[in-house]
Amino acid sequence: MTITSVCQSFFNGALDRCYRLSPCLADPATRSSLGLKVALVMLHLIYVGILFLFDNHLIDKTKQDPWYIALYLLLFIATLVQYFVTSGSSPGYVLDAMRALNEKNAVFAKASMTAKTLTCSYCNVEQPPRAKHCHDCDKCVLQFDHHCVWLGTCIGWGNHCRFWWYICEETALCLWTDILCIAYLKANIIRAWWKDAIMILLLVILSISLIFLLLFLLFHSYLILTNQTTYELVRRRRIPYLRGIPERVYPFSKGVCRNLYEFCCARSNIYKLERLPTAIEIEEKSRPHTCLDFLTCRCC
Repeated sequence: MTITSVCQSFFNGALDRCYRLSPCLADPATRSSLGLKVALVMLHLIYVGILFLFDNHLIDKTKQDPWYIALYLLLFIATLVQYFVTSGSSPGYVLDAMRALNEKNAVFAKASMTAKTLTCSYCNVEQPPRAKHCHDCDKCVLQFDHHCVWLGTCIGWGNHCRFWWYICEETALCLWTDILCIAYLKANIIRAWWKDAIMILLLVILSISLIFLLLFLLFHSYLILTNQTTYELVRRRRIPYLRGIPERVYPFSKGVCRNLYEFCCARSNIYKLERLPTAIEIEEKSRPHTCLDFLTCRCC
């Protein structure tokens, strides 16, 4: 056996072990949900730990203004708690909704949706409007938005509100940590070059993450205000009940104020089955807003 073959065998073995320890995120069969959660928690702990380890002024500020650091640590804990609450929540599955409905409501729901509902070809259940089969979870999800890899669950009707609050808290924590890193570099830029190099690297990664989080937060805020989902927005032309509707018409929107109310305050029942809008309602939504409509709050 030559040295080349030995090296190649060792490299292939090492690469194989790396793939097993850090599986492909795109493959639901091999990736580990627990591993992703541990990695995310460790990432948060590393950032906070390095900040307190390097920045002596931050420790002094803890003694002078304990409320400032207490608020930061409270946001840090709240973000991690919200992450685990969201990852453990149910997005609202179609099968659970069908079991939860009593006979009277089931008859009413079937009568109102018989003509336009589809049957899922994967799990052979009737799909109400806005539902979709998630291949990662292998279940049909009500008001499916997307499957979140780092949460390890789908985002749907049942947990979209929790997901938005998690993104909001994560964005605020990222921004605050960014400010603390910049404050450290301004005060200690010429003292220890290796500390500065580590902090600059962390700051660059944090800033890129902050940009993505801000865009993600704005995107989902827009979806909430218009009562849309990511899947409906991205795959609009492929969804049968949305093909005949103009692109700038939001068929499920009830106005900004009503959308916000239902998103924030009316989500106690995760098994809501929405009906398709009628042709008259779509025509009404297609009509452009006038000054009188704004005065009468029709847009809201």
